[in-house]
Amino acid sequence: MASVCTAEATRAAEQRWFDAHPGQDLMDIAAQAVARKAQELLLGGAVDEIMPDWAASQCVLVLVGGGNNGGDGLFAAAALAQRGWRVELAQVMGQPHEAGMAAALDAGCIRVSLGEVTSHSYDLAIDAVLGIGGRPGIPQSLERIDTWLRARQIPVLAVDLPSGLDANSGEVESCVHAAYTITFSSLKWCHIAHPAARYCGELEVHDIGLDFVDDDGECLDDVDEYCDLAEMASLWPVPGALDDKYSRGVVGIDTGSEKFPGAAVLGVLGALRTGPGMVRFSGPSAIMAFILSRAPSVVIGEGRVQSWVIGSGWGTHDGNADRFSQRAAEGVPMVIDADALALLPAELPEGCLLTPHAGELARMLRIERSQVVADPRGSAVRAAQRFGATVLLKGSIQWVARPDGGVRAALPGPAWTAQGGSGDVLAGMCGTLMAAGLPADDAALCAAGMQAATAISMPGPYAPDQIAELLPGTVTTVLSR
Repeated sequence: MASVCTAEATRAAEQRWFDAHPGQDLMDIAAQAVARKAQELLLGGAVDEIMPDWAASQCVLVLVGGGNNGGDGLFAAAALAQRGWRVELAQVMGQPHEAGMAAALDAGCIRVSLGEVTSHSYDLAIDAVLGIGGRPGIPQSLERIDTWLRARQIPVLAVDLPSGLDANSGEVESCVHAAYTITFSSLKWCHIAHPAARYCGELEVHDIGLDFVDDDGECLDDVDEYCDLAEMASLWPVPGALDDKYSRGVVGIDTGSEKFPGAAVLGVLGALRTGPGMVRFSGPSAIMAFILSRAPSVVIGEGRVQSWVIGSGWGTHDGNADRFSQRAAEGVPMVIDADALALLPAELPEGCLLTPHAGELARMLRIERSQVVADPRGSAVRAAQRFGATVLLKGSIQWVARPDGGVRAALPGPAWTAQGGSGDVLAGMCGTLMAAGLPADDAALCAAGMQAATAISMPGPYAPDQIAELLPGTVTTVLSR
């Protein structure tokens, strides 16, 4: 499990560091890390104490903004110049950090105008224009420089985050395209949430000594955990030599209707491609032949299962309440999706998972959708506590909240997955993992994260059933890391 911080949490941690280290500064620590990373990139590997003769022939462009991010870049520029690199400084916006600029010029760095940049040659550019406090988007002057750098295949090293990104989200207006990003002490949401993540390039988190817990050992506000690939690999149920189809888990699927048979197919495919011992389909008899035409290994009819997936594609029918009650009476954990979310009883079997999107969660909580969008994390927690079940709130960042108030985020996926049917596949995946014995929160984190990882590996307009077919390869790759 990895931590991810908002800009606010980072500032709070920085202030705690300053309070504990009066008279000291974090900027030099961060700048030295940036300079070392730049040297590694220029040298093509680890930094050597002895600089090669050809180092002086290479030139680094440092794009500078105002404030501390620009200061990090200027002190890094000074360190590089002191080691023998040629460094040019281009002020993009704001007033330069006074001490940083003085140090850079004293070390031999050269100031150039933005207009001069495109007539020079560079081996590396350092983006130190906007940091975690910057507003989304970049000025046209920087957009032009970014386009020029990409056209000439000059790699960009971003300080903390590529200029123009919002540290707290995956949204993108306009930004610098970084090949590498070095950030400090913790990831920010823009580093892992798409589409912003794809502009960050190769990430490195450098520890500069920030502490993200308070005096009581509790995480600071706005510090969250997300389930990364390593965590998914450790949680994912892998069959042993003595396992059979029953010990691996049987997942029951009661989804779909004559009007929406595709939802049932997608849920079955999601369940099958996640690795169950067996999938049992007990939905409407009118669509059973259709299910078998797509998934011949599915067992049709009633029988014992370790989890149920219900609700996807039910539509609105008078018999839905009885359909829900029948499955709930069996007492096994359920994945409750789509139309079944409107039928939640006063008490659910232990270990259930609710999988709403923002609109569905708003209806469940009887609030406006805009309120859920404004506070998805808090909304998921409130729903989990109200209904006594784990909640997986689907969206660009997928929050998994437990009834006890615990909350984590799944690995975010690309915006390509925001399409009808993705949730049906996800529900089936969750059902398989719960049938295999994972608690609802771990199942939700692993299923959402594995679906995201699959989409990340194959970006583009792949339909949900195509993503489902690619899941086994992603699982294999993640488990072999």
